[in-house]
Amino acid sequence: MEIITGGVTAAEGFEAASTAAGIKYQDRTDMALVYSKEPCVAAGTFTTNVVKAAPVQWDRQVIDGKGKVQAVVVNSGIANACTGKEGLGYCEETARAAGEALGIAPESVVIGSTGVIGMQLPIEKVKAGVRVLAEKKNGSLDNGTDAARAIMTTDTCEKELAAIIKVGEKTVTIGGMAKGSGMIHPNMCTMLAFITTDAVIGQETLQKALSEDVQDTYNMISVDGDTSTNDTVLLLANGLAGNPEIRYGTPEYETFAGALHAINEYLAKKIAGDGEGATALLEARVEGCENREQAKTLAKSIVCSNLTKTAIAGHDANWGRILCAMGYSGAQFDPENVDLFFESKAGKIQIIENGTALPYSETEAAKILSQPEVTVIADVKMGEAGAAAWGCDLTHGYIDINADYRS
Repeated sequence: MEIITGGVTAAEGFEAASTAAGIKYQDRTDMALVYSKEPCVAAGTFTTNVVKAAPVQWDRQVIDGKGKVQAVVVNSGIANACTGKEGLGYCEETARAAGEALGIAPESVVIGSTGVIGMQLPIEKVKAGVRVLAEKKNGSLDNGTDAARAIMTTDTCEKELAAIIKVGEKTVTIGGMAKGSGMIHPNMCTMLAFITTDAVIGQETLQKALSEDVQDTYNMISVDGDTSTNDTVLLLANGLAGNPEIRYGTPEYETFAGALHAINEYLAKKIAGDGEGATALLEARVEGCENREQAKTLAKSIVCSNLTKTAIAGHDANWGRILCAMGYSGAQFDPENVDLFFESKAGKIQIIENGTALPYSETEAAKILSQPEVTVIADVKMGEAGAAAWGCDLTHGYIDINADYRS
């Protein structure tokens, strides 16, 4: 696998565009299009929140029906959630407008929305935006990056990555973009991710690859513990690479799944590190577990702990908060066997051994915790399994952003 420059337009046959439709934001782009020259097999994972936004309902119909997908239309600013039949009807109107503008079937259009819950979309602006997107689309890397910027809400940066692999004698490309900064606690934040590939692969195999991978990537991040109404990950494959078909359980599948994992993990970590008001990406690695589920439960509990997150914000080696978070996670372990470390580019320091504090330099610990990426390593000494989860520190900036989010 080789990481390359690009996002959703890196794979052959995919185009993108962005525009400022004036949906909620002024003087910035707020709509994006991802388009494939050929119809795609598609896979998706969606929020487990009982309250599901209209685009989630629309997209699930398409994905569950195993229909071919040729375009994704995304808006930022308004989530189109809790909008009733009118909101769902707006998805249909958007798909119909995209179908007319692109010369494709409306049922091959999937929708993404992110922003304020409960507001109705200005549908005439959305449809006008769709027509502009259809005219502006092309396959340049710049257009892909611009599309990644257009789907941002409180994000501070675009999030995209691409990779190439060899399948037989053919080169297969996978590219993706994502957005997410607040309301992040996926269970399949407000997070959206769109991944494209030119691989030849069946729909069921594609769905397995995505469903299996989100468990170790997007489902292992948390910013604020709130699972959004709009969480969506879509994976589209148009087959233009011309490779021998990738089949589940083969070495070629493992290669494809590995590249998909690299894309998803990168995007997931970018979302976690870009948490609203955050100054640091927090990684929790739990080692020495009996099985993966135990390790994942412990790691997720650490990054979800508000007290741990505020300690990281204050560069305070308050290890008791971490052990406490592990203790209420529901996973069983012996606290008197736990070793705990802090690590960053500034170095690595052991804080506790066998559940008891070691003598350590608070100054050195603070230096390590002052970096933009900080890792907590916990070894419970019960086995060989491990897992990682990602979050961020919790600062007053989170309150500043969310106290007036609707304004």
